Amino acid sequence: MNDASSFALELRDLRKSFGKTEIIRGANLTVSPGERVAVIGPNGAGKSTLFNLISGRFEPTSGDVLLNGRRINGKKPYEINRLGLSRSFQITNIFPKLSVFENLRCGVLWSLGYRYTFLKFLADLDDANERAEELMRMIRLDKKRDVLAVNLTYAEQRALEIGVTIGGGAGVILLDEPTAGMSKSETRRFIELIKEVTVGKTLLTVEHDMGVVFGLADKIAVVVYGEVIAFDTPERVRANQRVQEAYLGSHVADAQVGGH
Repeated sequence: MNDASSFALELRDLRKSFGKTEIIRGANLTVSPGERVAVIGPNGAGKSTLFNLISGRFEPTSGDVLLNGRRINGKKPYEINRLGLSRSFQITNIFPKLSVFENLRCGVLWSLGYRYTFLKFLADLDDANERAEELMRMIRLDKKRDVLAVNLTYAEQRALEIGVTIGGGAGVILLDEPTAGMSKSETRRFIELIKEVTVGKTLLTVEHDMGVVFGLADKIAVVVYGEVIAFDTPERVRANQRVQEAYLGSHVADAQVGGH
């Protein structure tokens, strides 16, 4: 049996209650380094709460969250981020009045060792500037270098947020409904972008679009009533009778692995 240190992320009998209402009911999950995992489930299943527990926005009522074998329960989100986990949100979370380049440069500063100092002008930080330029090319916004984030299209803003999210150098990336609100063509391009920029990283994404799920994920975690009822490859999850009855139903039969 693998020990905890062999997993990038592990949930052990994780529970979260709000008052007398238990939202997460003993969730267990083990994600290996480099795996791409889609977290799916019906509305109200607890997916966002699960992400909030992993990223430190909520503290578990009981159970444990381990990042690379280290227990992170009770740590602040910024502390968890510095340990190697970064998250994007359903609502785009960028600096609207900063340019594309400035947003990305802000995202890389801490990982490059720059702390709370104003002794250096940002323009003189060659390593931060070079990393920001590299990220800009990765997310294909190099032609929008000096455009304020507020003036980007929605899809471009989401791409910028992905760039900021990975800019900190985290090995575990959480994306919360990254393609929500996008057209089919934008979604197709965005899936490819996510694949490219998360190479070598561990990815968890909450997603409702089954085309995205089957096109992106190595494994699927199905959350129903606060429990992970299945965690397996897309093919096996699609064939899982319990999953079909609990959530996917005809969506699974209709979805094609790799389709959009």
